[in-house]
Amino acid sequence: MTKTPTTPPTPTPTTPAAAGIGPAPASPRRLARIAGLFYLLVLVFGVFAHLVVRGELYVPGDAAATAANLAEQPTLFRLGYVADLLMATFLLLTAMALYRLLRHVHADAARAMVVFTAVGTAITFAVLSSSFAALLAATEEPYPAALGDSGSAATALLLLDTHHYGYLSAQVFFGLWLLPLGYLVYRSGMFPRWLGVLLIAGGVGFLVDTVLLFLVPGVRDTLDPVVGTLTSVAELVMIAWLLIRGARPARLSAPAGSPSAPAPTAAT
Repeated sequence: MTKTPTTPPTPTPTTPAAAGIGPAPASPRRLARIAGLFYLLVLVFGVFAHLVVRGELYVPGDAAATAANLAEQPTLFRLGYVADLLMATFLLLTAMALYRLLRHVHADAARAMVVFTAVGTAITFAVLSSSFAALLAATEEPYPAALGDSGSAATALLLLDTHHYGYLSAQVFFGLWLLPLGYLVYRSGMFPRWLGVLLIAGGVGFLVDTVLLFLVPGVRDTLDPVVGTLTSVAELVMIAWLLIRGARPARLSAPAGSPSAPAPTAAT
């Protein structure tokens, strides 16, 4: 008796929305510009807090000068503290906006991007308290009275050193978030591919810079101008592209890693 061959059922394609991934954004250019605005605010607040405020007040290795600066300009320090808070907040908002823009490309990569940013932001918030404690140690009456002027100055410097190295530790995650972002940009078709490569290179630069800082600081100081320029250029170009050009409409294809694409059938 001859068996009649049966044709395997054709799998029903699953849409990105049904797979829990979400469709491509309806207004990618508008969403890209929102992300660009958030990213620009990260840059503005970060430059003010790190270069203007800490560059003016924090003198590594000199406790007396650091404490004197804090005592003379407490308002500037407080403004820098608030700027740090806003920088970290807007970085997380940037990642969330880019997640909405790019999640259709690869859901897992988009989630990883947000997770890396959230971890780096959490570390930033955690170490910020030590910097504010430095202001208290240098300016609030109980501390110099209990520790003496030199003791309170040394405590303030130690707390700012703790913040400094804690922030640099968080830089690991600020480098890691650029890797999935660069991959998503490269794969999306919404941006030029070279921009994705540049972001990945910037992320690698962040990671190399952090490792060298803690292992071989002398080598890091030598390479810092090159690595710092690479990471800065990558982020500045991304900000400018988001704000000026926005994003092209997304490709209408199944996202990588999703069950959208039908499974291959056996050859007959």
